Amino acid sequence: MGGDRDLVMTAWLVAGMIVVPDLHELRAWVGGALLLTFCIYALRLMAKADPLMRPVYLRHRRYRSYYPARSTPWRVNRNSQALRYGDPVKKGK
Repeated sequence: MGGDRDLVMTAWLVAGMIVVPDLHELRAWVGGALLLTFCIYALRLMAKADPLMRPVYLRHRRYRSYYPARSTPWRVNRNSQALRYGDPVKKGK
């Protein structure tokens, strides 16, 4: 349909969830059709701008907001406080 597969299928699912409970209501059919049309249009524009936008956004959400300046996350940074306050650095530990 021109957009990201998972997002298009989710749009169809949401539109179906609007229509199915009220199959005899015209408002449900019109609302589901309008929502699906708008979603497909927006997803096609998004895919045209950048086909990898969804995976890049999901990877971006996994990043932390702050990464300390250390060589590894498991390193114990014992000397940072000593250097900050002018204490001599103890060698051998």
